Amino acid sequence: RGAHVASISAVKYAPNFGFIGLYIVKPAFRGQGLGFRLWEAALARLKGRCVGLDGVIEQQENYKKSGFRLAHRNIRYAGRARHEIPDPHIVPVKEIDIEALVEMDQQYFPAERRTFIKNWVSAKIGTTLVFYDGGKLLGYGTIRECAEGFKVGPLNAERPQVADVLLLGLMASVPEDSAVFLDLPEPNQNATALAGRFGMRPVFETARMYANGSPKLPLNNIYGITSFELG
Repeated sequence: RGAHVASISAVKYAPNFGFIGLYIVKPAFRGQGLGFRLWEAALARLKGRCVGLDGVIEQQENYKKSGFRLAHRNIRYAGRARHEIPDPHIVPVKEIDIEALVEMDQQYFPAERRTFIKNWVSAKIGTTLVFYDGGKLLGYGTIRECAEGFKVGPLNAERPQVADVLLLGLMASVPEDSAVFLDLPEPNQNATALAGRFGMRPVFETARMYANGSPKLPLNNIYGITSFELG
C-alpha cells in the first residue's frame, strides 16, 4: 500500500503543443484499468493541443484509438565511443550565448522550450557541444550518462558534415569504448548513414505519433531526437 505502480508524464511545452511519455504500469498491476485512467488524465491535461508521443510497437494500435497517427519511425542505434582529434569548430556550449542556442532549437522542435533547453544543456551528467563557424551556429548536440552507457540527444545540424564532427566531439567527451546510443528519425537517410559510419546498429524502435495535427519539422536536419520520453 502506498507504492507507486504506474506513471505517465504530460508536458505542456506551449499552448499549442504537448508531449506524453514515461507511460508504464508495473506488470503485476496491469489489466486493472490503472494505466487507462492515467492516460485519460494526461490527455485531459493537454486538451486543445497537438500532442506527440513515441509509441512502442505493442501499443501503437491502442494509441490510434485515441486519435494518434503515425508520423515516422524513430530508430535507436547502439555503438561504442571512439576518440579522435576534435574539429576546431566544436566548442562547449558555455562559450556561446545560450539565447542563440534556444533560438536555433526552435527550428527543430514544435514549440519554444527555453527553460527546458537551458536546464538540459547544463546538467552535470551531460556534455553539450556546438558547431560554430564564422560567427554562425550550425549545429549542436548533447550526450548524457544513462543507466547503461551514454545517450546522444538532441543532435541537430544544418549539414551532414556538421553532424559527423559533433558526434565525434561528443564521443570524445565520454570514456573510450563506452556504449553510446543515438535515437534518429528514420526519414533522415543521412542520419542512418551517419550511424553506419560510426559502426552503430539498430536495437530498438518507436513510432512518433501525433494527435490533433502534426508539426512540420526539418527531419533531414535532425540526427538525434532529444528523448523518447520528452520529445
